[in-house]
Amino acid sequence: MLEALGDRDLARRDAMAKLPQRLVNVRASDRAALATAMGQQAVREAIDREDGALSGRGRVLVRASGTEPLIRVMVEAPSQSETDAVCTRLTQVVEAAIAGIG
Repeated sequence: MLEALGDRDLARRDAMAKLPQRLVNVRASDRAALATAMGQQAVREAIDREDGALSGRGRVLVRASGTEPLIRVMVEAPSQSETDAVCTRLTQVVEAAIAGIG
């Protein structure tokens, strides 16, 4: 990355292009439900699958909130449509995992 930036002024806004991002908060009934949902194989597999599909082009972050009974699903991808599609698929898997707990 440093070679790509060369002698550019890092304070410049265009030093690195920003990718479209989407963050969705999925509410759970309590903190125990968060841990159970995040530990489910279907959730882990979906995260790995989507992250692998974006390999080097974007990123996926799915984590339990540290302060609220929420699972945060964040996706960055090259286009807004891909970002929304990946985020929607992951959110559906997380919602299904939480619904299966309650």
